[in-house]
Amino acid sequence: MGIVERKERKKAEMRKAILEASWELVLRQGWQALSIRKIADAIEYSVPVIYDHFANKEAILLELTRRGFQNLNDRLLEARAKSETPEGQIEAMAAAYWKFAFENEAYYQVMYGLGIPSCETVNRIAELGVFTDLILEPIKKLINAGSKPQTDPFLKLHTFWSMLHGLVSINMMGTGEKKEEMNQRVLQDFICSFLLGFKG
Repeated sequence: MGIVERKERKKAEMRKAILEASWELVLRQGWQALSIRKIADAIEYSVPVIYDHFANKEAILLELTRRGFQNLNDRLLEARAKSETPEGQIEAMAAAYWKFAFENEAYYQVMYGLGIPSCETVNRIAELGVFTDLILEPIKKLINAGSKPQTDPFLKLHTFWSMLHGLVSINMMGTGEKKEEMNQRVLQDFICSFLLGFKG
């Protein structure tokens, strides 16, 4: 192995160590507590070493967000494949999204730390574009088959995403006891109402 290859491998290993240490800190203390100093202390290197690999803390959180959406996309693809109808796909993906959120609370909170990602963030993370396309495809089919062909698919995407994220957030951030039966009824009520909007 040449000098260049060794340097690249060492750089990749350091980047991996930084991300692993960052993730451990997120799991223990929450994403808000993450700092370059804490990461440096965790991997026992100086702060400048971190900056050699990531411009700032936000760049690290962006990478963790990318990984979270990749994981979520895999779940959505698997769920969508279980149904051939757009209605069934929307319902299956909503259930998969809900399940992902509560099985991966730390990832979900990093992914949505500041609410729904902005267009700029979507442009910077390819996995967010994939997520958008996964939801848009059945929405466009529902619009084409419905009685309102002039419906804006992006409006429907944001309605779907906002409502689903809102339901998750209310439950995730709440201090009261989580009532799974009621949560599922609310989720089903939302999905039924959302799908009816394409027919009326």
